[in-house]
Order: sequence, then C-alpha cells, then structure tokens
Amino acid sequence: MALNDTRAGEARQKKDVRDRWLLSSPALLLILAAGVGPLLIIILYSFLAPGNYGDVKWEFSTEGWFNVFFSRDIFDDTVSLANAHFEIIWRSVKLALATTALCAICGFPTAYFIATRPPHNRSVWLFLITIPFWTNMLIRAFAIQELIRIEGILNEFLLTIGLISQPIQMLYTDFSILLGMTYVHLPLMVLPLYASMEKLDFRLIEASYDLYASRCNVLLKVIVPLVKQGLIAGSILVFIPALSSYVIPRVLGGGKSMMIGNLIELQFGQGRNWPLGSALSVTLVIIVLFAMLYYVRNAGKSGGSAHG
Repeated sequence: MALNDTRAGEARQKKDVRDRWLLSSPALLLILAAGVGPLLIIILYSFLAPGNYGDVKWEFSTEGWFNVFFSRDIFDDTVSLANAHFEIIWRSVKLALATTALCAICGFPTAYFIATRPPHNRSVWLFLITIPFWTNMLIRAFAIQELIRIEGILNEFLLTIGLISQPIQMLYTDFSILLGMTYVHLPLMVLPLYASMEKLDFRLIEASYDLYASRCNVLLKVIVPLVKQGLIAGSILVFIPALSSYVIPRVLGGGKSMMIGNLIELQFGQGRNWPLGSALSVTLVIIVLFAMLYYVRNAGKSGGSAHG
C-alpha cells in the first residue's frame, strides 16, 4: 500500500512538473526567439561576404573575422595587425572597468547611508536614486556636456573662485566619457548594494567595535565580505552596459574617443561592412561572457568560503 502511495505521489509530481513546463513554454519560446534569434543572425552574417552597398552576399567568407584582427593594405595587399581595433577594444574595456570601480567607490557609501536610515525614510532615498532613470540617456548626456564644456558651469565656477586661469578642455576626452558613464550607471550599483546591506546584521559591526577593531578593519573584514554578492551583482550590471555604451561616447567623446559600440555602428552605417560589424558584435558578446564567467566564478568562491 505504501509503495503504491509513493508511486502515485511521484506520478503526480512528474505531472505537475510537466504541466509547469507546458504552461511556461510560450514565454520560453518568446524569450528564445527574441534573445537568441538575433544573436544567431549576427553570427551568420559574420561568416558572409559584404554587399556592395551594405547588406550581405550569401557567400561563405571569413573576411569579416579577418578584418577584426588584421588589416590589408589597399595598394599592395600587405597584412598587418588591426591596431585601431585593438586600441578601441582596449579603451572600451579600460573605461568600463574604471566606470565599474568609480561606481563601486561612490555607490558603496551611498547604499550604506540609505541602509542605515530609519525604515520609513529609506523609500524616499531610493526614490531619489531612481529619478535619473525617468530621463532619457541622451538628455542626461547633454546635461553632462553642458556641465563640463569650455563655457560650462564647472569651468565658469573654477574661473570664478580663481583655481584656474583659463578653461580646461574636459569635453571630448576619455575623462568626459568616464564621468558620463559613471553618472548614468551609478544607480545600477547602488540598488544591488542596498539590497545586500538591508539584510546586513549591524550587530556584527557593533561587536567588531567592541572587540577594538578599527574602522578600516570593520569595513574590509566585516562589511565588504557580507555584501560581496551585492557588489558583484552591481559590478556586472555596470560593466556590461558600460562596455557596450554608444550614446555617451558619441555625445561626450565627439567621435575622438571611439568605443566598440561606436565602431560597430560605424560598420553598419557609413562603413557598409555588415560582416565586419557582425564579427565585432560577436567579439563584444564573447568579452561580456568572459567577464560574466569571471564574476560568477568569484561569486561562487566567495559564497563557498562564506558558507564554510
């Protein structure tokens, strides 16, 4: 009798699992078509020949991938490394990492401040953090441009107080791109950090002070390990869009400090080389995947050590 009940229970459980899969299959198919479908098209295009006026020719070719890493002289067909592409990719990675670091430096104390407010006040501070999301990114980029241009507010202020004798060229530099991306992506770092800090047992901090730990030791050995998961999640949320950023480098970089997103757009637009643009897009996806694997691996190690 007990054996029959066990088998009946297993059958019901399998039926429940099957029904859940059937109910969720339309959504899964939609996500698969919307997420994986375009990526498969881009991968396919990267192995085709470029058309004369954009588009592609349905002929197998590895020229797109070749042009990602190498360049061929138009006169004597000599091959050399595509140093311009490497420079742009390195600039993109460098600025994305710097943006992530600055967002962490600015977002950590902000999240800690919000988490230590009375519970009825935290929603107000979170509301203020999310306000920038209500504005289009292009408008925010133009706001930063108005702030740091030659005749902008920052230069005028520094001239007024006498710190500088002539305006500083901040616009159309890597600094302006870094400033803009940090401003735009900062809320993406604050919110995961706050979610981790809200669950933090602050009695552990009080106990650390009771054991004569310095503020630096409390921060590095107590608070940071406990909120490491939120820090890793925020880093992923900041690094990925910063790496593929297009609007901020276009507006604040002025075409002088091009990033990989601008390079991809150039190939699909003025360059009319869709296979090269597709190969660069897949290269960007590969870089993002390696970054995510690195973050997830570190998260797994930290989680395992914390559990142990």
